[in-house]
Amino acid sequence: MTDLTGLPNLGVGDVLEPYSGALIIDYEAEAAVAKGEPVYLSSDNKVSPATSAQNCIGIASKAAAIGEICPVVVRGRVKVKVGGATTRGQRVYGGDSSKRVLALADQAVDEGGTAKYTVYYSRAFARAEQSATAADDLISILAGA
Repeated sequence: MTDLTGLPNLGVGDVLEPYSGALIIDYEAEAAVAKGEPVYLSSDNKVSPATSAQNCIGIASKAAAIGEICPVVVRGRVKVKVGGATTRGQRVYGGDSSKRVLALADQAVDEGGTAKYTVYYSRAFARAEQSATAADDLISILAGA
C-alpha cells in the first residue's frame, strides 16, 4: 500500500480540505459502514457500503452501525483506497468485495449499431486526483466531479 496523496497524516475517509466547499450529507446506515468506504443509496435516505459495482453517491466520512447516522462526502476532496490501477483524472466508481474505489473503464461504442453494450455513466461518482498502480494504494478523489 502506497499513500500517493502526500498527506500521510490523513486516513481514508478524511476530507482533504474541509472548509473549501466539501458537501457532507447525513444518511441513515442500513448496513454497517466503515469510514472511507464508498456508499450507495440502498433504500430511500439510507446508505450501505458498496461490495460490488453500485451507483455510489460518495464516501463515508465516519463509521456507522446499522440505524446510526452516516455522514457521506458527496462533493469535495477525500482520501480513499483503490482496488487497482487508476489514472489521475479518470472517473471512479465503487466498489469491489473489499469496499474499495475502482477506475471506470471507457467502453467502446459501436456506431454501426450491431453490438450491444451498456454504458454505466451513473456509476461514476468522482475523479481520481493521483495515479495508482496497485490495489490498496491510497489516493484522493474529487467527489461529485
